[in-house]
Amino acid sequence: MAQAAMHVTEAAAERVKALLAKRGKPCAGIRVGIRTVGCSGLSYTLEYAEEKGRFDEVVEDKGVTVLIDPKAVMFLLGTTMDWTEDKTKQGFIFVNPNEKGRCGCGESFHV
Repeated sequence: MAQAAMHVTEAAAERVKALLAKRGKPCAGIRVGIRTVGCSGLSYTLEYAEEKGRFDEVVEDKGVTVLIDPKAVMFLLGTTMDWTEDKTKQGFIFVNPNEKGRCGCGESFHV
């Protein structure tokens, strides 16, 4: 059996389910990608996926569907998507074994 390109923690899965439920219209899941930005070069992107793209990598984990943009797959292999919430911030975080470094503000990374 092939290993999933990305793993989703229980906290991230619950947050994705809540976001999809609040959206109020059907969608295929959440799409994760990367874009060129910031001090270190790359940043994660998240958006609602209206439908599965022809070459999207599909990850079904803990009851949610995460679609990985085909241009991002090689940068995200082995990544864990998590959700964190504390007194000062909340958001999705990505634990990516491919990262070689991050900028000081934590908004971008390089591989």
